[in-house]
Amino acid sequence: MAKKPRPAYDAFVVDGDGEDAFWTKIGAAWPHEDGKGYNVQLSALPVNGRIALRVPKEREPAEGKARESKK
Repeated sequence: MAKKPRPAYDAFVVDGDGEDAFWTKIGAAWPHEDGKGYNVQLSALPVNGRIALRVPKEREPAEGKARESKK
């Protein structure tokens, strides 16, 4: 089974402004092969607020997974 590429952007609905804004992840976006657009997959649609696309942060290894030791 082929590994799916990581999304180029995570999609969030943002309600409010500045330090008081509340961000909820609702999906992701992948670039088209020709570089002229994006496919956006959303798991929810906002009733209010705005949608923001952000570059994904590096994810931490999941708990319980073995880590390489530095010896």
